[in-house]
Amino acid sequence: MIKKKECVAMLLAGGQGSRLYLLTQHVAKPAVSFGSKYRIIDFTLSNCINSGIDTVGVLTQYQPLALNEYIGNGQPWDLDRTFGGVMVLPPYQGQKRADWYKGTANAIYQNLHFLDKYDPDYVVVLSGDHIYKMDYSAMVDFHKRVGAACTIAVIDVPIEEASRFGIMNTDDDYRIYEFEEKPKQPKSTKASMGVYVFSKDKLYDYLIADEADETSEKDFGKNVIPAMLRGGEKLYAYPFKGYWKDVGTIDSLWEANMDLLGDRPALNLNNPSWRIFSRHASPPPHFLGNGAEVENSLITGGCEIYGTVVNSVLSVGVKVAKGAVVRDSIIMRDCVISENASVEYSVMDSDTVVGVNARVGEAKKWGHGIALIGSGLNIKAGTVIPGGVRADEAYLTELEEGRV
Repeated sequence: MIKKKECVAMLLAGGQGSRLYLLTQHVAKPAVSFGSKYRIIDFTLSNCINSGIDTVGVLTQYQPLALNEYIGNGQPWDLDRTFGGVMVLPPYQGQKRADWYKGTANAIYQNLHFLDKYDPDYVVVLSGDHIYKMDYSAMVDFHKRVGAACTIAVIDVPIEEASRFGIMNTDDDYRIYEFEEKPKQPKSTKASMGVYVFSKDKLYDYLIADEADETSEKDFGKNVIPAMLRGGEKLYAYPFKGYWKDVGTIDSLWEANMDLLGDRPALNLNNPSWRIFSRHASPPPHFLGNGAEVENSLITGGCEIYGTVVNSVLSVGVKVAKGAVVRDSIIMRDCVISENASVEYSVMDSDTVVGVNARVGEAKKWGHGIALIGSGLNIKAGTVIPGGVRADEAYLTELEEGRV
C-alpha cells in the first residue's frame, strides 16, 4: 500500500526581515525571539500540529543556521515522525545549477519533489513570520466544501490601513473576483494573511507555468494568484476572526509583545486547548529579591529581579539589579541591567550588559520612538542612549568618541 498524506504544509521561513534591523543580522526573521520564551516560527509550527497537520517542509534561505538548529528533528512540536514530520528545505545544488529561491512561488517549485514524496491532495502554504493561533484544518474543510482551486485566509482590517496589504475583493459568498496588491484606494478590507490552501494539481499547474515565464517575479501574490484569477479558477477568501499580527517591523514586534500583558491579554498563550510549543530548556523559576517591584509584566524562568520592571517582557536569564528600572521594553535572554541603570521604551537583543547608571531609551510619552539595542553589547557605565536609535558596536564606538 502506497503511503500518502491528505495535507502537507510548506512554511516559508527564508526571509531576511530587513525591517527588524539588528535583530536579523545573524538570524532569519522566523528565529527572532518573542514573548519571553518563544520564537516567531513557534506559532506556525504549533498551529500545524494543533490542526492535525504532521508533515511540514520549512523553506530556509537567509541566515539559516540558528533556525535549522532550533527546529532540529521537530520533537518539541511533536513533528518527529517516521513518515512525515518536519524537514528543513534550503536551496540546494541541482544537476545543472544551484539556485537561491527567487520568490515565494519559486521556493515551493524547487521543492515539488518533497511534495511528491507524500502525494497530498491539499497543500497549505504558510509564512513563518506572523503571530497568531489558527486552525488550518477548518480552512481546509472550507476549501473542500466550496470546491476551490485556492483558498486565501483574510482578516478584516481598518479601511485606513488596507493599502498596506494585499486586498481580496469578493462576492457575497466569498469567491474572489479581484486581488489588489497594496491598493491606493482599496475597495475592500479583506487583507491577505499569507495563508493559502491549494488543491495540489492546480498548484502544480500554475507553479510550472510560472517558472516557465521569464517575466515573472516568482511570487504568489504578484504572479500566481493573479494568473489563477485570469485562468478562471475558483478562488475563495476564508475569513479569520482571531488575533493576527505581522511582526515585520520593530514597532509591530513591540506591539505584539505588549499584547501578551494585562489581566485579559489580546493574545492569550495560556490556553491548554491550543498550546504554543517551543524548544527551550527548563530554567529555574524566576527570583524576586527584597524590594523588587514588578507591574504588568511577563517574567520567565531564570530571571533575577531586584529592581523595578513595569509593562515589559523579559526573556530567560535576564537580571535587573537593585535600583535599576525597566519600563515599556522587551529584554531578550541573558541581558543584565546593572545598578541604577534604566531601560525605557526599548527592544534589547540577547547577551547585552547595561552598565551602572546608564540610560537606554526614553519614556514612551516623549515620542522619540523605540530604541533598538543589538546583541552582545557592553554599554559602559553612565552611557546615555537616546530614544529611537539603533545601537550596535559601531554606534557605541561613535558615541564614546563623541561623533554622535
